[in-house]
Amino acid sequence: MSKLTVVINGKPESGKDALCDAVVRQGRARKISSIDPIAAIAKQGGWDGVKDARSRKLLSDLKRIFAEYNDLPTQYLLQEYRRFLGSEDEVLFVHIRERDQIEAFKTAAAGPCVTLLIRRPGSSGKMGNPSDDEVNLVHYDVTFENDQPLADAEKAFCKLIGYLLKKHA
Repeated sequence: MSKLTVVINGKPESGKDALCDAVVRQGRARKISSIDPIAAIAKQGGWDGVKDARSRKLLSDLKRIFAEYNDLPTQYLLQEYRRFLGSEDEVLFVHIRERDQIEAFKTAAAGPCVTLLIRRPGSSGKMGNPSDDEVNLVHYDVTFENDQPLADAEKAFCKLIGYLLKKHA
């Protein structure tokens, strides 16, 4: 069975989750995010789960601290990646914002790994934290322009992922 890991990135509200969810709904795909263990920690500290500029900075700062302290975000991703390798799923979407963490994950991943940027008109504003603001400083293998109505964008994205899966099989 072919397996493909897609490191996905994009500015806030570019449609990353909606597009990945479309592929997940087709089956044999899953998604994870390097922010998941950090969000759990932030919630224990009182974060309400709302992603405004202030909380995005909190999450970005906490993630950097844990990345430097014990590499928690990458270790979490690699644990989930190993689960993916042992599953029936064919596609794993890995949400990572930071360039150094993208490279660390790609280096550790054993199989085909593609980096994909989602761009959407109007989602390019500054958020006040390096995780969101430096998204465009990374080199990506593929860019998806999310500039269509949602149903059309989902269809085009699913087609792209199918193509990438076959290409890297």
